[in-house]
Amino acid sequence: MTKRPARRPAKRPAPSSASAKSSTAVPAFDGTVLERIAAALERLAPPPPAAPDLDAADAFVWQPEGRRLVPVPRVNRVEMSLLKGIDRMRDVLIENTERFARGLPANNALLWGARGMGKSSLVKAAHAGVNAALARDSGKASKNGKAPLKLIEIHREDIESLPELMTLTREATGYRFIVFCDDLSFDNDDTSYKSLKAVLDGGIEGRPDNVIFYATSNRRHLMSRDMMENERSTAINPGETVEEKVSLSDRFGLWLGFHRCSQDEFLAMVEGYVAHFRIPIAPDELRRECLEWATTRGSRSGRVAWQYIQDLAGRSGVRLS
Repeated sequence: MTKRPARRPAKRPAPSSASAKSSTAVPAFDGTVLERIAAALERLAPPPPAAPDLDAADAFVWQPEGRRLVPVPRVNRVEMSLLKGIDRMRDVLIENTERFARGLPANNALLWGARGMGKSSLVKAAHAGVNAALARDSGKASKNGKAPLKLIEIHREDIESLPELMTLTREATGYRFIVFCDDLSFDNDDTSYKSLKAVLDGGIEGRPDNVIFYATSNRRHLMSRDMMENERSTAINPGETVEEKVSLSDRFGLWLGFHRCSQDEFLAMVEGYVAHFRIPIAPDELRRECLEWATTRGSRSGRVAWQYIQDLAGRSGVRLS
């Protein structure tokens, strides 16, 4: 049987010089294509944040999304004369705020203690009172009738964005800012307090000269007692761990403690509201009703007094405005 000769693979034709050039050449783009790509990218990119209009109001709320200061046309505040039983704390905070507003050295302040005793109300009233004093001294508030001392509220959950807010306020020359955080506290596994520590004292830039930080809390050290006890029981060096957490409150030069009011102070709060809003009621009846109201609530405080006044005014047909 004869073997067939092996077939040799057919030789492929060598590519011509023209086809070789076409396979390796890079297509050329004209300028219009690049312009369309750049325009599309610009449309996708977020616009730069606009500079805040600080003359729009005297108080703002910080919104970290978009780095915005939302103006508050009407602040929910209580007049200073209606805050009873906190005379010493009132005088200290107002003096500190006045020094800061006039460009003198002042301390960050932590207002801590019993709930409902007027901590946040005092901060807002001090802001309004100092602005009024500045207006009387200068004969006018500022351009457009707006005061140079601004109140900025930052929410507890936005504390990590505090460095961005500091950058924004540092660039706002000609204004001074009270950055205010109400009900500030920290729980387990919450490390956002480190951002606050760096801003208040210890960062490279530090706190801007035109910014002061006021906070209210029910806790003196801004952390629950069981957190510190747990650290002592589980940490290798418990003293160092507890000191690292407690050192946050040391960043506040002023500690103003608020304690539960006495019965006489509670009655003075209620009587002050009744006189201010001109609510018609006999003194004996007022005393009996408000004490009964406090007993049913289980506490005496400025908040409880205000809640009773709202009930009394509603029954008497008096508007609280």
